[in-house]
Amino acid sequence: MTLLILGLLIFFAIHLLPSFSTTRNNLYSRYGERRFKLGFTLIALVGLILIIIGKAQADYIPIWEPPVWTRHMAMPFVMLAFILLPAAHMPTNIKRFTPHPMLWGIILWSGAHLAANGDLASMLLFGSFFVYSLFDIVSANRRGAKTQDHKVPLRKDIMVVVAGLVVYGVFLFAHPWLFGRAII
Repeated sequence: MTLLILGLLIFFAIHLLPSFSTTRNNLYSRYGERRFKLGFTLIALVGLILIIIGKAQADYIPIWEPPVWTRHMAMPFVMLAFILLPAAHMPTNIKRFTPHPMLWGIILWSGAHLAANGDLASMLLFGSFFVYSLFDIVSANRRGAKTQDHKVPLRKDIMVVVAGLVVYGVFLFAHPWLFGRAII
C-alpha cells in the first residue's frame, strides 16, 4: 500500500502545480517550456508507475461490500468516460458544453469504480482521482477556463465517439490481464 500512496502523492503533487500559478510560472521561466514539460511528464509518469505497481501489490482490505448492480452500472459510465477522454484532445462539439471533458471523464471513471469496488486500495486510488478532478475543475474555472465558442463538423464528434468506444472495447476485454479482474 506504501507504493500506491507514494505514487498518488507524486502524481497529484505535480498535477496540482498549475493551481499555483506563481510557482508554475517561476519554474516555467527558469527551465523553459520544453524542460518544464519534460520534467512534469517524467514526474507524473513515475507517480503513475508507482500507482500501478502499488495497486497491484496492495493487500485486499475490504471496507464495504458493493451491491452486484454497481458493477453493471459502472460499465456505461466508464464507456462514456472513454469517449470524454479523447474529446479533450480532439476537435469536438463536446467542448462547447464543458471546457473539461477529460476531467468529467475521470470523474465518471473513478466514480463508477468507487461504486463497484469496496476495498481500501480502490478507495484510495479512485477516491483520489475523483476528488482531484472536482478540485481541478473548480481551479481551472477560477483561472478562466472557457467553453469552445465555435461548432465543428459532426464527423469530428463521430470520430471521438468511435475512438472512445474502440479503446473502451480494448480495455473491456484486456481488463483481466491488465488489472487482474474480469469484468465481463
